[in-house]
Amino acid sequence: MKTTLYASLLLFAGTFPSGISAQNKATADTLPAPYTTKSAKNFCDVVGWKDAMPKAPEGFTVDIYSDGFENPRWTYVTPNGDVLVAESNSNHSFVEQVGGTIMGAAKSNNLSHSADRITLLRDTNKDGKPDQKETFLENLNQPFGMLIIGKWLYVGNTNAVVRYPYTAGQTHISEQPEKIVDLPAGEHNRHWTRNIITNADSSKIYITVGSGSNVAEFGIENELLRADILEMNPDGSGLKVYASGLRNPVGMGWAPGTKTLWTVVNERDELGDNLVPDYLTGIQPGGFYGWPYCYYGQHEDPRVKETKPDLVKKAIVPDLALGSHTASLGLAFYTKQSFPKKYQGGVFIAQHGSWNRSVLSGYKVLFVPFKNGKPSGKPEDFLTGFIANLEKNEVHGRPVGVTILPDGSMLVTDDVTNTIWRVSAKK
Repeated sequence: MKTTLYASLLLFAGTFPSGISAQNKATADTLPAPYTTKSAKNFCDVVGWKDAMPKAPEGFTVDIYSDGFENPRWTYVTPNGDVLVAESNSNHSFVEQVGGTIMGAAKSNNLSHSADRITLLRDTNKDGKPDQKETFLENLNQPFGMLIIGKWLYVGNTNAVVRYPYTAGQTHISEQPEKIVDLPAGEHNRHWTRNIITNADSSKIYITVGSGSNVAEFGIENELLRADILEMNPDGSGLKVYASGLRNPVGMGWAPGTKTLWTVVNERDELGDNLVPDYLTGIQPGGFYGWPYCYYGQHEDPRVKETKPDLVKKAIVPDLALGSHTASLGLAFYTKQSFPKKYQGGVFIAQHGSWNRSVLSGYKVLFVPFKNGKPSGKPEDFLTGFIANLEKNEVHGRPVGVTILPDGSMLVTDDVTNTIWRVSAKK
C-alpha cells in the first residue's frame, strides 16, 4: 500500500493532459471573484412529504417504490433484477468542520446514526413494486457503491472495498467479507462515500474517493489517494490513480456508445454563493481537474498556501457546470426505450441540495441530453417538488441516487424521508 500512496503523490506533481475546450471556456471566464458574496451556512429543514409528491414532466407517473428504510443512499440492480439498497449515513465530524450545530444539520442530514446495511428488494409478481424485502448484508462500514462481477458482490465501504461470494437469487449473505483494497478514511473523512463501477468487460473496477477536507486545510499529506477516481483489477491488484483533482466525485457512468467514463463532482465550499460550480465531466485517463490548487480550469484558490503553477496550467476544464452548492451525487445514463426518445442516451443527475448558499439550490433531478458522446444541451429540470418553501428553507426530501430498472423506469433514493421513488412513463 505504501508504494501506491507514493505513486499517488507523484501523480499530483506529474504531467496531465490540458483540457480547456471552446465549449466550456465561456463558463470558466464568467465565474465571479472569490468572496463576491459572503459564505453562508444555510441548513434546510426537512418537513417530509405528507400529501405532497415529487413532480415529473407531463407523460410520467411518480409513485413510492418502497419506504421504511434508514437513510437509503444508493441502489444497484442485480443481474436477476433484485434491487440492493445501501443504507448508510455521515457522522458529526462534518458538522464540526463547517461550524454548524448538531441540531441545524440534523434538520437536513439526520447525522446521528448509520445503519451500515444493505437491503434487498424483489418484485416477484412484476407489478413495478417490490413485495419482498430482506436484510441482505449487515455490519458494514458506511457502505455505498455495490457491484456484481461473476460470483462476487463488491461493496464500497468508506475504508475499504470488500467482496462476498454471491449467487443470483440469494436473499442474505452471512459469510465474512474478503478485503480487496484499503481506502483512506480516518479522522478527516468529510467525503465518506465510495462508489464503484466496472467497465464493459469487467476487467477493471473504478472507485470514487472524495477529499477528506474542503481545500486540504489539514495538509495535502492527509489527502493521499483522495479527490481521485482510482482504478484496480477485480482482485485488488494494480491499484492506481485514474484521474485526480476531483474534490468529491460520486456518481459514475459510461456514455452510451463510447469508452468514456463520466462523473459528477461536488466542488469546494466557502468562497461565496456562486462559487464553485459542481459539474459533470467526461474523464480523461491521467487527467488532473484542479483540486485543491485551482477550480474550473485555472482559477487559483486563494486559501491554498502551497502553489503549483505548473500543475494549475494543466488543469482540465469540466464539460458542464451544474450550479454551485447543488451537491450533485447520483448519475445514470438512460439506455432503455420506455422513456420518450429525447431522454434516450442522455443522463439523469440527482442533486442532494446545498448548505453553503444563502438561497437553497439543488434538491431535484436534472436531465442532460447527449449526442455523439457529449452533452448536447443545457441541464433541464426533470424531477422537482423537493423544495417545500424556499423562504423558510423547508424541503420535503433530498434526492441522492438514480438507478434505471430493467423495465425502463427510474428509481430515485430520498435519504432523509427514507423513501425510494419510482418514475415511469405513462403508457
